[in-house]
Formats: sequence, structure tokens, C-alpha cells
Amino acid sequence: MSDHQLRTRTPAGPAPAPRTPGGSRAAAAFRAAAPAPALAVYAAVRALGLLVFWAAASAAGKDPLGPLSGRWDSVWYQRIAENGYRYTVTLPDGSVHSDLAFFPLLPALERAVSAVTPLTLGGAGLLVAWTAGLLAAWGIFAVGSQLRGRRTGVVLAALWGVYPTAFVQSMAYTETLFTALAAWALYAVLKGRWIVAGALCVLAGLTRPSAAALIAALTVTAAVTLVREYRDERRAGPVLRRNARMIAGVALAPMGWLAYVVFVAVREGSPVAYFDVQAQWGNNIDGGRALAAFIAGLPWPAALGLCAALGLLGWLVVLCVRQRQPLPVLVYAITIVVISLIGAGYFGSRPRLMMPAFPLLLAPAVALLRLRTTGRTAAVLAALASASAAYGAWTLLGAGPP
Repeated sequence: MSDHQLRTRTPAGPAPAPRTPGGSRAAAAFRAAAPAPALAVYAAVRALGLLVFWAAASAAGKDPLGPLSGRWDSVWYQRIAENGYRYTVTLPDGSVHSDLAFFPLLPALERAVSAVTPLTLGGAGLLVAWTAGLLAAWGIFAVGSQLRGRRTGVVLAALWGVYPTAFVQSMAYTETLFTALAAWALYAVLKGRWIVAGALCVLAGLTRPSAAALIAALTVTAAVTLVREYRDERRAGPVLRRNARMIAGVALAPMGWLAYVVFVAVREGSPVAYFDVQAQWGNNIDGGRALAAFIAGLPWPAALGLCAALGLLGWLVVLCVRQRQPLPVLVYAITIVVISLIGAGYFGSRPRLMMPAFPLLLAPAVALLRLRTTGRTAAVLAALASASAAYGAWTLLGAGPP
């Protein structure tokens, strides 16, 4: 087995890249992640999704931009960008929904982009989301290339672009922004650049609560590394000094999420205000009871189909373990899945919440590359892109939230 394989297969993540003359280690890592093919394929599949949706919306006599920038959560983000945190709504059942449930990085970017361009807040949100989608595809490609080679990285980015709910990647939502930050944070860990990874975690923590998965990935990886090295040396001092940057990166990682939790606590005058706000939206953790109740309430054919889909999800997790994915990548993906399943929120949003768990697609990407010809791989991706585009158009033109 080569040194590269040993680095990418170790459960605790690969060793830092060797230093290059002139301090060009970061530049070497950047060149290794050169993304042109991956971005071209990703842009093509997302352009197909937009084209199909645009045609369907035009045929239905609807404004194509409305569903992309002016529905569901995107409206809340734009309201925050325009007025700050000050809006609540009381529903007929008496529950109170506050805009404090939404994290600040996307509306801050929308406000900044709108201030320096002619774009409205909705247009700025789309620009941020689409740009972040490209950065996310680049980061996913970089991680896939690091683990299984460049061809796998290209297919991995393409599969993320044809995910069933990939239409959300074309909306003014946080999924692309969060996935971009997460993918590059994981890549930084794989390259041993812990301070960079921690800084990206700070931004992720200002984007979505699912940053907890990224924080867990760094924390578990660092803990395993420290325990292993201490077990070998039996001396804490040298181990801590040698891993000072790793420890600093892990300490930095939760600061974005914690800062927003503290902000909500001060704003509302309660140390648990953030969790109360999320509970009012139905986003509290219930251990999976809401999911079980939802399945139990379905007609048996639909319940069986959903159980089969959950079984497929479980199998993908098993494949990630069997692939011996590096520990930070594995912990991140599994934690995203767990967070998405044990919450009490609306079931229809769960596939979207799992979309940042791109390492789950690594095994299918490897399988696609085992087809005999590149043409067959391309044909499968084209079929998946078409199905994703059709589903996206149907969903965006419907009434239910994604």
C-alpha cells in the first residue's frame, strides 16, 4: 500500500501534507484541488435543473424567480437582512415563530451583496447561494480527490448536484453555503490545517445549527489523535505541544454557534432562549419519536416505501464505514444523518437537511466509476440529473415546503 493510501485510509484522518520549499504548502494543496472538470459537470446538472424548472414555471404562467428567492425560509432570511431580528408571527394554534430561529451569516451576506450591487435582497440571496454551490462542489471534489482520486471527486460533486432535493441548491437557502464551509473544513482537516478548519467551523456555526456535526467531527478526531499519541508516549506535555494547532482549531470550532446562542440568550433574557425558540418551531430533539409517529400514520404501502428508503440510508452509512473513510469525514456524515432523523421537525424537510452529508455519496461515486466506460457513467448521471430536475420543478411549483 502506498504512503498516500495509508494517509487517506487512517481512521483518525491523514497526516499533514509535507512542507514544500518556500512555505508553499497551502498553494500546493490548492493546486491539488484544481476543480475545472468537477465545476463544469456540477454547473451542467444544476443548469439542467434550472432549465426544466424555468420551462415548467413558464408553462404554468408563474414567475420562475419567485419560488427560488421568495418562498419559505428565504423570505425569513431576507426579512432579517432588511430589518434585523425583530419579527415574530403567532400561528392559529397559538405557537409563536420568531426569526431568531434563523442564523445570521446568510442574511448578512445578502445585505452586503445588495448594498454593493444593483440586486434586490432576493437576487443577492440567489447570487450567494449559487456562488456557494460552486464552492461546495469544489470542496466536495477536493475531499473526494483526496480520498479516492480526481475522477471520484468529479463524480462525487456531480452526485451531490443531482441529489433528489438538489433544487434547494438553486434557492436562496443556506444549504449550499453550509456545505461549502463544511466540505472545505473537512478538507483542511485532511490536510492537517486545523486553524483553517476551526475558522471555517466558526462560519458554519453562524450558518446552520447542523454545524454541530462539523464541530463533533473535529472534536472526536482530535480526541482520538491525542489519546493514541499519549498511549504511545505516556507523556502529556510533548503530545499537547506537538498538537497545539489542532487543539487551538478544535477550541475555535464551536465559537460561531456559541456566539449566536449567547446572542439569543441576551436578547431574550434567558440562558435557554435559543432552544426555546427552536422548540417553538418544532425543531427540538425528540429522539426520533416524531419520525416514528409519521411512519405509523402512513398507509402501509407508503410506510413500507419510507422504511425501505431509511434502510437504504442505513446501508449507505454502513458502506461509509466499510470504505474506512477518515474519522472526521465519517463522524460528520453520520452526525448529520442522526441530527436530521431525531428532530421533531416537519418530515418533508429531512431529505433537505441531510443533503450536506455528501460523504454518503462516496460509495455510489466509486460504484459508478466501476462501469465499463465513461459513457455509461455519464449516461447514469444524465438520467439522475433529469429525474432530479423533474422532481425539483414539481416540488417548487407545488404547495409544500422543501
